[in-house]
Amino acid sequence: MSTFFVAPIVEGHGEVEAVPVLLRRLLWEVSPEASLRLNPPLRVKASSFFADEQYFARYVELAVRKARQHPRSSVLILLDCEDECPGRMGPDLAARAAFVAGDFPITIALAHREYETWFLAAARSLRGTGGLPADLQAPPDPESIRDAKGWLGDGMPVGYNPVNDQPAFTARFSFEAASSVPSFDRLRRRLHRLFAP
Repeated sequence: MSTFFVAPIVEGHGEVEAVPVLLRRLLWEVSPEASLRLNPPLRVKASSFFADEQYFARYVELAVRKARQHPRSSVLILLDCEDECPGRMGPDLAARAAFVAGDFPITIALAHREYETWFLAAARSLRGTGGLPADLQAPPDPESIRDAKGWLGDGMPVGYNPVNDQPAFTARFSFEAASSVPSFDRLRRRLHRLFAP
């Protein structure tokens, strides 16, 4: 049985809890017999990670050092890109990461606007979760919404709390529906390749 090891780099407290859930679900899609080991996600300040080369290199080097201790290992960088274009920022981050880590496998995943944008695209699959309405519909253009957390929270009795709700929503949202959003589709395809038997 294959074992994969991933060292994630993330931005928010919610992602620290949610990304392991996401990775296990994505692994199960392609290699249900495989197992996944994770380094505890490294949490970074996105503005510094994008703009400060020393800060960027420090965290990439740390993640690579953790991952290199294991076979079939890689690093995942998963961040929100807010109003920036993931198609532009992704290749730039990949080039910078390669400069730091050489040919060590690093997957870059940038959620267009927010991680929660993927939940908006898959809103129907989250009906009733966290108190969301039973008739919840996805907005016509999820990536046009600048506050996905607020959009979700408006439909919840006590609002949206990333630390509690992001892992729970990650365990339930439809990957098929979320794949209508290019940034999630790109992440899913890349990790399917990474986790292929």
